[in-house]
Amino acid sequence: MADQPTIAVRGEAFREVPPEQAIISVTLSARDRERETVVSRLLERSAALHALLAEAGDAIERRETGGVRVFPELKRGSERVVAYTGNVDTTVTVADFEPLGQLLLRLAALEHAAVAGPWWQLRPGSRAGSDVRREAITDALSRAREYAAAVGARIDKLVEIADEGAGGGGPMFRNLSIDAGGPESAGFEIDPQPQTVQASVTVRVTITEPELTP
Repeated sequence: MADQPTIAVRGEAFREVPPEQAIISVTLSARDRERETVVSRLLERSAALHALLAEAGDAIERRETGGVRVFPELKRGSERVVAYTGNVDTTVTVADFEPLGQLLLRLAALEHAAVAGPWWQLRPGSRAGSDVRREAITDALSRAREYAAAVGARIDKLVEIADEGAGGGGPMFRNLSIDAGGPESAGFEIDPQPQTVQASVTVRVTITEPELTP
């Protein structure tokens, strides 16, 4: 094989696919002179959020608490506490986009809630990535056959496939950042943002002896 002619070619593939998940961030806040009151309000508002998400049923794929913070506000130039502020951050992963607009509106209507999102993405290990990598290999082999045929040869053996990295499919943000308030309606009109998936590979093959003619 060391003396056999070799061809190294690059294959690429590109595809736009519908997103599979929408990520929403919800931050609940509370402020009061008493720490206990802040904690109590955060507990109440978190319970209301969990109840709302439970009503969404299977549309919610996952919910995660990102952080809970309760901290004092000090008077300027002193250590005297004038109030306490608290926040609870929750990340919600939505798999069913049909009720997403209404869900966003209901989340924004929660007391002292700030809502941001959605971020569109594919699931980790999505088949879309696997498909585009196969297309990149097919593209590389097709180019290798063309090069081999150009010198009167054909592909003999596969030597190596090197993945140059896949791209796309990561979170893409559609800005719908909103604060609680506003009239109730049917919900926001949501248009899922297509995800770009691409792959690039290098394929090395040996070819039969070229038939070079003057």
